[in-house]
Amino acid sequence: MEDPIQLKEEGNKYFQANDYEKAVQSYTQAIKLNKDKALQAVLYRNRAACFLKKEEYAKAASDASRAIDINASDIKALYRRSQALEKLGKLDQAFKDAQKCATIEPRNKNFQETLRRLGANIQDKLRIQFSTDSRVQKMFEILLDENSDKEKQEKAANNLIVLGREEAGAERIFQNNGVSLLLQLIETKNAELILAAVRTLSGMCTGHKARATTILHYLGIDNICMWMSVGNEEISLAVCNLLQTITDCLLGQGKEEHHGKEEAVVLDTKKDLRMITMHLLDMLVSKKVSGQGRDQALNLLNKNIPRKDLKDHDNSRTIFVIDNGLKKILKVVGQIPEMPDCLPLTENTQLTASVLLNKLYDDLRCDPERDNYRVICEEYIKSKIDPQDMDKTLHAIQMVSGVLQGPFDLGNKLLGMKGVMEMMVALCGSEREIDQLVAVEALIHASTKLSRATFIISNGVTLLKEIYKKTQNEKIKIRALVGLCKLGSAGGTDYGLRQFAEGSTEKLAKQCRKWLCNTSIDARTRKWAVEGLAYLTLDADVKDDFVEDEPALQAMFELAKTSDKTILYSVASALVNCTNSYDTKELVPELVQLAKFSKQHVPEEHPKDKKDFVVKRVKRLLKAGVVSALACMVKADSAILTDQSKELIARVFLALCEDPKDRGTIVAQGGGKALIPLAVEGTEVGKIKASHALAKIAAISNPDMAFPGERVYEVVRPLVSLLNTERDGLQNYEALLGLTNFSGRSDKLRMKIVKERALPDIENYMFENHDQLRQAATECMCNLVVNKEVQERFVADGNDRLKLVVLLCGEDDEKVQTAAAGALAMLTAAQKKLCSKMTEVTTQWLEILQRLCLHDNMEVQHRGLVIAFNLISADKELAKKLVESELLEILTYIGKQEDDPKKQHIINVARDCLTRCMDYGLIKPLSRA
Repeated sequence: MEDPIQLKEEGNKYFQANDYEKAVQSYTQAIKLNKDKALQAVLYRNRAACFLKKEEYAKAASDASRAIDINASDIKALYRRSQALEKLGKLDQAFKDAQKCATIEPRNKNFQETLRRLGANIQDKLRIQFSTDSRVQKMFEILLDENSDKEKQEKAANNLIVLGREEAGAERIFQNNGVSLLLQLIETKNAELILAAVRTLSGMCTGHKARATTILHYLGIDNICMWMSVGNEEISLAVCNLLQTITDCLLGQGKEEHHGKEEAVVLDTKKDLRMITMHLLDMLVSKKVSGQGRDQALNLLNKNIPRKDLKDHDNSRTIFVIDNGLKKILKVVGQIPEMPDCLPLTENTQLTASVLLNKLYDDLRCDPERDNYRVICEEYIKSKIDPQDMDKTLHAIQMVSGVLQGPFDLGNKLLGMKGVMEMMVALCGSEREIDQLVAVEALIHASTKLSRATFIISNGVTLLKEIYKKTQNEKIKIRALVGLCKLGSAGGTDYGLRQFAEGSTEKLAKQCRKWLCNTSIDARTRKWAVEGLAYLTLDADVKDDFVEDEPALQAMFELAKTSDKTILYSVASALVNCTNSYDTKELVPELVQLAKFSKQHVPEEHPKDKKDFVVKRVKRLLKAGVVSALACMVKADSAILTDQSKELIARVFLALCEDPKDRGTIVAQGGGKALIPLAVEGTEVGKIKASHALAKIAAISNPDMAFPGERVYEVVRPLVSLLNTERDGLQNYEALLGLTNFSGRSDKLRMKIVKERALPDIENYMFENHDQLRQAATECMCNLVVNKEVQERFVADGNDRLKLVVLLCGEDDEKVQTAAAGALAMLTAAQKKLCSKMTEVTTQWLEILQRLCLHDNMEVQHRGLVIAFNLISADKELAKKLVESELLEILTYIGKQEDDPKKQHIINVARDCLTRCMDYGLIKPLSRA
């Protein structure tokens, strides 16, 4: 068993070294083992100090209270609790603790100053509170008065929204019967007032579980869903955001709010969450719900039902939705917009429902759960197949089509159901155009995988060619063409595996481009032309022709910017193909020879897939305005923007950022801003690609221009994520360059880099054998040492940070030497302790310093002389050591040189060193010969 006193000492050492995490661990261990009451108070008090440093104020207040319970006059614990309570906004309680401290030590200026500050803050808070109450009343009076001036009403509505977002304001509205008044505003049927009321309610619910639960029950989930069902897009979206905010609170997500014991009411949220889920599922199949409202219900289900992290074993929400709502989701994907009995839909509804089907399927943990899902789907689809009722059967085929766009493996199994493929083939030959339309779309979705496509090639190509030739309907014609495109691209980028005769793919692509540019065709049909190009651009001849056709590119970009988000994946796929930003397998020459010898197929690269062709295509896309289209695609707040789509967009951005000359254009068109969310959310590969693109921009751009305002701080984390041994050398290097650029801008940015725990990684790269990585890491550290906290880490005992920097000053690589000498010059200037520490870390320190002071590079020499000056200024004993060495000779030689504008700064530092030595009486002045 360890000794609590030893653990306490260990914790103190960690605290002094600014390693608060380990300090907390030591104190926690000691608390568990300790039996002595007095020591227990000290341990809690010390742990409270750690929590203050870590900005975990609720824990700090709790630990300080435990110390005070043991010893009521523990002044340190009282003061720490006062600091924590102040940060938590509990000013009156903080004031009482500060008052007790001042009573125990009346002469302590720090306590007196804290009392003064808290007193002033309390007065301000009370003044605001009283003025807020009257302002809230006035706002509601203006808003509820039908005769109020429109401009006044608008101003009052905006003020109310702002007030609702502030904790104090939200509480005042809540306490002054605000929820009831906001409900009255919603019932006015005035769109502007409804929006203001809903947005105010969202602000009031944010981060406050108790308030959110009360508001949910007061408004009623029926009413909230009814408001979300309206046709007004803005209102529907605002209500959706309100429900999302309430859900976040119930799930314990979003902004953390710490409330004291008096508010610690246990709320049963599961019941409320189930009630919300059931109402959202009911909205899916209700004819009273607008297409917009249905989309919002699907988006909420997509966002909140599947697990965020698969390590979390609880997928009960998904199971609940499958048991109670899977058939309702299938009903949505089975809708046919051209039929009279169709539910109100938008262009995005059905694909959003397919995405939900996919997310639910992926969230299942075992085969029995997946079998249950499949059985529900099979039974529901079987119940719809009726050879006597063609309309009913159409819905069944449309459902299979919808599942194929979601969980593809399950869709494949459904295709194998008795009668499904036969019905698809029969519908293709039907006289009714609606039958052909549904069947062709189902065929397109069925031919996604090579294995399934080869089966369809034998049957489907003949059918599709027949339809393409016979039909007069452009909608069917274009879909049949896309089916042919898809089947024709089954060989992927492999030049030797083309399915169709030479030139056929180019002809298909030309027809797709023609339809794409034809604005007289409806957008939904033109979207299929993009879908066709997404497959055909796997062929290098097609992608080369496509990027040369600027009107076709512009038409695709315009479609990507519309409200129809179903096109996102197709556009992103086509762009990935055009920029060759997909993964390619490296061919091992020995294996290629072996494959040829055994007469196996060897993938061939198209001549136009070589690098110079790709570069030309990238330039063409940039000229056509691809960046603004991508930026618009990223903004899509829809479940259709899946993680896979985000990854494709990130791949394109990385390809576009390859040439440093293009990065300014990318930033100017909004690329920098668009990359930040891609680097934070999505697939692992997508996040890495987006972070790498950000690193490329950050490495050479002015951060204030590339990432204005607070945005620059959001870029730090993606850059730090690239400082990982699993990333390749180029990613490490460009991330370090970006961080070097950032750390030279401001101390706030340096602090952010430190907070993201980048320091240990940067130090690791300073040990690297790779010259450029070592240089980049050392330059980054040179900028970071300006920061006080970084300096303290160098001062702390038990680390080799200073030794590493001193040894790097002795490197042969001039750039590494320059950066290391700069870091050492700043460290020794800022911290006198480091001057004496430098002489202890390595026996080579003096030799390294002398080499710096005699360096041919004037920048390195100047930094060496500054280090010498810092050592001499720090301590007479240190100065004596230097005077007794050959360094005096070096300083004298430099100091005696004639004035020279080119190196005057160097001569002056050497003279300052000699002057300081004279002041100490270590050397006597010499007249210049």
